[in-house]
Amino acid sequence: MFESLSDHCAHILATTPSASVSVAVARGDSPIYAGAFGLADIEERRPATAGTAYLIASITKPITATAVCLAAEAGLLGLDDPVEKHLDGLQLPRHRDHGAPTVREVLQHRAGLGGHYDFAYAPTSRLAVRQAIERYGTLYREPGSGFEYSNLGYGILDVALQTVTGQDSAAFVKDHVFTPLGLVSCHIGPAYRGPAQQASRYAADGGRYPVYDTSHRGASLAWATASDLAMFGLSHAGTSSVLGAASMAAMQDALPAGSRLGYGLGWFVSHEGTHTIVSHSGSMGGVATMLVVVPELRLAACVLTNRTGAAVRDSVLGHLMGELVPGFTKASLPPGGASAREMTIPSGTWEGHIDTYAGRVPLLLNVRNGQVEASLDGSEPVAGQMVTATQEWDLRAFFAVQLPTPDARADSPLLNLDLNQRDGVLVGAARSLKNGEQDGRLGNYLSHWCELHPFNR
Repeated sequence: MFESLSDHCAHILATTPSASVSVAVARGDSPIYAGAFGLADIEERRPATAGTAYLIASITKPITATAVCLAAEAGLLGLDDPVEKHLDGLQLPRHRDHGAPTVREVLQHRAGLGGHYDFAYAPTSRLAVRQAIERYGTLYREPGSGFEYSNLGYGILDVALQTVTGQDSAAFVKDHVFTPLGLVSCHIGPAYRGPAQQASRYAADGGRYPVYDTSHRGASLAWATASDLAMFGLSHAGTSSVLGAASMAAMQDALPAGSRLGYGLGWFVSHEGTHTIVSHSGSMGGVATMLVVVPELRLAACVLTNRTGAAVRDSVLGHLMGELVPGFTKASLPPGGASAREMTIPSGTWEGHIDTYAGRVPLLLNVRNGQVEASLDGSEPVAGQMVTATQEWDLRAFFAVQLPTPDARADSPLLNLDLNQRDGVLVGAARSLKNGEQDGRLGNYLSHWCELHPFNR
């Protein structure tokens, strides 16, 4: 099996823009395979090895979720406590009479928060997590009513962990997750601080990423070797777990997050024949990663890469899991996409505003025959692109306009509107963003409350 994996990795690295790939498999109670291919650092011609540490992006979330469950087991917080109880006085912004999201709902991406990510590239300082919560921690729907993936939720959990433990959240994770499991390579932070050599990160165009930081470290900034990450995964298959059985079950008790996937506490969960597939993907600037756990087989496998784009990760993982799990299909893994439907917002003109931390921005929206134009703060109308609807939103459209806030002007030149019609009013999120990795760096994705009423003048 692993001989064919080596051949596959060599082939995919030779035929696909890439830097390196590291693969590990653990079964029972120990690693059974670790291999690395390609270059951990292109400029230095330094090869990747099984001992190279990679930034693992959103696989950080099940690690943070494990730490939160440990704090719950210790009686420091309750999973069904209002999360604001543990935020040292911080309150989540509300524009409607929404209830209080619980710790569990934040872990499940069902708190009502909007999609979010922010990255600050050296030497620029990151947006402080409390500041990010005050600016972007808005509730867009009633907590518990729907799934919306939000990195900022795990930044909120960082604050909760620090409040209840008295430790920096990364230090708590190290002391109570990494060290007891013997994961010596693992670290949470913008730059790697550990005994292994690290993999440098590369954009899709081959440019080298500088060090970057974020307000949501607990969502995005863990580092690990593939072997250590596979052993973390194995700890969620009943092997040497730091958690009790009830917490383990709670983490894998998933609510729907798409047509094929559910989301528990930090884990995507799906079912493939007789097997439960527990997994998390990671994808951001200079990395694409995946960790898959099959509890019934006491099996964990991970694939780590150090260049933007999921092609190498997905190809290697598909080959590997096809060998390890009979009947495996890629549809059992994240990310799941939102299915499109016809936009049904009636034709007409809507006026209102976008609420930003820098002030209210007037917005005029014209809907005609399935097409949409937006005028921001009295500017000339701009036609919407990719106008559609999804299961979650009655209207989704993108516009080549920029919100006039310092955060948006930094690296988010476009606007996405995600709106629902409620009692004759359009409400939802206006999101500042960047189109992929233009100029070689991922930009930010910042959600703001948007509200529009029928224009009756």
